Amino acid sequence: MKILYTNFHQGDGGGHTTYVMSLARRLSDHAAVVVAAPAGSRLLDEAARLPGVRTVALSFKGPPVQQWLALRQLRALLREEAFDVIHVNGSADHRLCMLAMAGMGARRPFIVYTQHNGRPSRSLGTRLRARLATDRVICVSGDTYERMGRSAFRREDLRMVRNGVDTQHYRPVLAQGAAQAREQLLPPALRSRLVIGSHAGTAAYKNWLDMVRAVASLPEGLRRQVAILIAGKPPQDDALRQVEALGMTDAVVFTGLLQDVRPLLAAIDVGFVLSSRLETISFACREMMAAGKPVIVSDTGGLAENVTEGVDGWIVPALAADRVARTVAEILQDRTVLRQAAAAARRKAVRDFSLDAFVDETERVYAESPTRRALRPRYVLLAAGLLVSVATVGGVVYLD
Repeated sequence: MKILYTNFHQGDGGGHTTYVMSLARRLSDHAAVVVAAPAGSRLLDEAARLPGVRTVALSFKGPPVQQWLALRQLRALLREEAFDVIHVNGSADHRLCMLAMAGMGARRPFIVYTQHNGRPSRSLGTRLRARLATDRVICVSGDTYERMGRSAFRREDLRMVRNGVDTQHYRPVLAQGAAQAREQLLPPALRSRLVIGSHAGTAAYKNWLDMVRAVASLPEGLRRQVAILIAGKPPQDDALRQVEALGMTDAVVFTGLLQDVRPLLAAIDVGFVLSSRLETISFACREMMAAGKPVIVSDTGGLAENVTEGVDGWIVPALAADRVARTVAEILQDRTVLRQAAAAARRKAVRDFSLDAFVDETERVYAESPTRRALRPRYVLLAAGLLVSVATVGGVVYLD
């Protein structure tokens, strides 16, 4: 089987990169795998280091001329390689693949699209992609499955495959390893505190500031028992000013982007993912639980599907810093719950977050062989015309 993975992210790529790399790494031992992503992206750089995986530098977003050149490059690649499956991971790469396949008829590859966020799926661009260039849609959570069932995509094409993580790679460490990780990442004054952390990123919708607000609102005696450790791109200046205004600068540590998040996982006692939108299932949450860390999650998207309330984590409403504060206070008042919760989180991860199951179920989606619908030329010309019109007027290519 020949598989092409595409993704439009130009930088880190977050969960998209983790998703594609997990599949490419496991499937490359028995399939011909090609990864197409922008030059300089983390995905392209990491995929280039995988044995048996080929990479193609391709920009799925940009000015009209750049998009036209990318379209020609992709079209030539598809005709030369005759892929069995193209697995697209965003609207931009999905759209370009749709246009590149114009005229291929029944010879076109089997198109699998993964919905990685909670955005509505009813736009004109989505309807075109759903109608013309989608054979299967992978939904990574139950919440995503229900949302996509109300979208432009056909319900009969939906398949639920929850993300898996390497539970051996993200395994708990002994106390000595945790102490070394704290020495590496935290200043001395914070190493003995309850460390609450996350590597879900610092984007605004991740609402990491809600954890800072929650801890800042605690009584002084409790507040001084907590340190917050966050990995991801350096926050914007306005966010840092909010941390300073809350009097939390000395209690919050930003590590920046980490090539290996395991030291952070070793250093923390409790994880958190407090997103208010766009979230589906969260690789970060599952990696923290695999490392034996109970996690505080919001009820956004499929986050709550990871956690059994009060057993291996805690579920709070999105944008409710007061509820986060109450949860943190309860943990501080009885830290003995952490040992049991940590063990339960690890058990849950090993049982339910299997990387092998994730890869096997995804490969079963690839193996489905319905009659592939040829892209009808008149519809493709309409899509191409709209694409060029939007690019000409706005200076960038967006049809979503």
